[in-house]
Amino acid sequence: MRILVVEDEQALAQALAHGLSRYGYSVDTTYDGETALVMAEVNAYDLVLLDLNLPKMDGLEVCRRLRAAGSRVGILMLTARSGLEERITGLDSGADDYLVKPFQFAELLARVRAVLRRDGETRSAVLQSGSLMLDPNTIKVFVDSTEIPLTAKEFGILEYLLRNASRVVSHEELLEHVWNEDANMFTQTIKVHINNIRKKLAAAGDAERIATVKGRGYIVS
Repeated sequence: MRILVVEDEQALAQALAHGLSRYGYSVDTTYDGETALVMAEVNAYDLVLLDLNLPKMDGLEVCRRLRAAGSRVGILMLTARSGLEERITGLDSGADDYLVKPFQFAELLARVRAVLRRDGETRSAVLQSGSLMLDPNTIKVFVDSTEIPLTAKEFGILEYLLRNASRVVSHEELLEHVWNEDANMFTQTIKVHINNIRKKLAAAGDAERIATVKGRGYIVS
């Protein structure tokens, strides 16, 4: 899943990006509201971590403009303002959740997971297809009782496929949601990672879970 971190304190932004990357998320960062709005409009983010106090354009205005443009991206607002009025204003502007600084990283992860589950339908925290089970909370994958060791990118690909199990996911869409803005759209890395995932699942007895739809992409069967 792909996240945009918008935070003018660059050390904090980089720390958040590093921490989220360790949990399998693909992360881009920016430090002002105007750039954040442009990035969020042109890239396929699943979530925006949006600081309230930003140069050039504040977080509330970024949030309002995204919602006015019809964006349904998850928005988790980060701010040092703890007052009830500020929280209400943020939520009324279209944010999905509101987290007050300072916060524990474990709580941030829990809020991120909760917002990513909100897309107009009820999602289980644990993703499952047949004998395959993926738990975003623990970053673990099992086939029956056998744990499957995946790299962060492999985990991200499998999570995205499972979250979209009812449809074919294209090569380009996987790059947009699992890689950051530096991804090479012409790379063969998706095929390499898919093959590696298949080999690991096959070794645990689940060889046919990811199907290739020729000319279109991949689907979890």
